[in-house]
Amino acid sequence: MTPNKLTYYLDSNRVKYITLTHSPAYTSQEIAASAHIPGKSLAKTVLVKTDGKLIMVVLPASYKINFDLLKKALGAREVRLAYEQEFKDKFPDCEIGAMPPFGNLYNMEVYISKSLTDDYDIAFNACCHNNLIKMGLRDFQKLVEPKVIEFTYPSKL
Repeated sequence: MTPNKLTYYLDSNRVKYITLTHSPAYTSQEIAASAHIPGKSLAKTVLVKTDGKLIMVVLPASYKINFDLLKKALGAREVRLAYEQEFKDKFPDCEIGAMPPFGNLYNMEVYISKSLTDDYDIAFNACCHNNLIKMGLRDFQKLVEPKVIEFTYPSKL
């Protein structure tokens, strides 16, 4: 993995993490399988447009967003998935679709699903489609300060 804004940030904050390399994968379920990580333990980052503002929501790979719950939790009038053209330039050091859940590095609010806070560690895309970073959930929460809300439900596989 080439150094990027994320690894520089983690290193400068002296956070312990490991990098996991896997064969290229593009969906969160493919990534979880390729990296041999349970879908509930892999965090996927989804960009959402809410009342005209771009935000980051983070949920387990094996879960889906309940947009009614998300809208209610945010107190928003309108919530929808962001279009690629609305965010592709916001992550110049990342491949499209491989953004890490560090909205604070990209001037974006971060909301994390309560269902992700049960584990000790969190694993997520490391700006490319063949690397993950795994680190302590507490360290992630300390650095990112995400708002914990409930807006997800388990996918049927």
